[in-house]
Amino acid sequence: MTQRGGRAALTQRQISVNAALKGFPMSVPPPSVLPDSSPTATPVPPAAEKNNVKAIIWMLISVVGASAMTIAVRQASISVDSRMIVLFRAAISTIFILIAIGMFAKLRGQMRFSRPWLHLFRGSLIAFSTQLGFYTIANIPIATATVLFFMGPIFATIFSSVLHSEHVGPRRWAAVAAGFIGAVIVLRPGFAEFHPAMLTALGSSLLFALALTLSRQLASADGPLATYFSSVVITAIITIPLAAPVFSIPVGGAIWLALTVVIITSAVRGYADIEAYRYGESAILAPVAYLRLVLIAIAGYFMFDEVPDMATIIGASLIISATLYIALREAKLRRQAAKKSSAPARPR
Repeated sequence: MTQRGGRAALTQRQISVNAALKGFPMSVPPPSVLPDSSPTATPVPPAAEKNNVKAIIWMLISVVGASAMTIAVRQASISVDSRMIVLFRAAISTIFILIAIGMFAKLRGQMRFSRPWLHLFRGSLIAFSTQLGFYTIANIPIATATVLFFMGPIFATIFSSVLHSEHVGPRRWAAVAAGFIGAVIVLRPGFAEFHPAMLTALGSSLLFALALTLSRQLASADGPLATYFSSVVITAIITIPLAAPVFSIPVGGAIWLALTVVIITSAVRGYADIEAYRYGESAILAPVAYLRLVLIAIAGYFMFDEVPDMATIIGASLIISATLYIALREAKLRRQAAKKSSAPARPR
């Protein structure tokens, strides 16, 4: 592999790991620029001066936003089918984007769809990933769901090797194996605690990681806004027939408050992720991201009377350790590549 090719491969792997470390499998709101950490994975904007304190603050905001979004989805699912929650989120997001596009000519100029079939395929992956993710949150303890969502970096690492023929060393393959062992411990197949929604959590993470492999080339060609817009529109279209059997207009202020929180916190989380990875390195931010699991566990205990069992705790420890190692290893390889690229060429 050439030096330039090696740097490109590292960039592509880091896109997948950074984005997947966010945990929850869904597309992010439409930012003006998206760093490698976003699900649409566009090229990084002009690099801001590194400021780890500022980055950690933004990541904490992201953690709170993501936790609030998960809690709101669970609360809304008590009264509304998860398919309806996905539909309302996608439809309302689409409406707001259309309004913004209608008001600002600059945004209209960013709407390009040069690869319509790729938009369709990626949007479909995100649509079904979100459906499976919301179904999971509605049916199993939210701490267990969050643990399984953190399998995203594991799948992203596998796809980077299989689909992009990128080198993954034995230590990262060992981390992948440890992550799967952790998932099996959480799933505990054959025991009474097993629920099909545990499998949908893994399916959601897998589909999201696969969508990541398509994101960079698509967003590079058509821009982040068009990439995001196609995903929410396709999600809404796919969800309409899925939600038709359970279609109903929510009644009551509490359910609409929960749906509003889902939409707002999704936007807050997406923007905070962008700023966090703009100012800081993933190796520093990854441990902060796992505070989400702590907040989710506390909220599950006090709001939904959920207590994580020992299998979930052990499995979570393995999954988090594996994904954290992958992030740290990626950071080290990235620094080595940067050091080699900046070294002066030897005279011949």
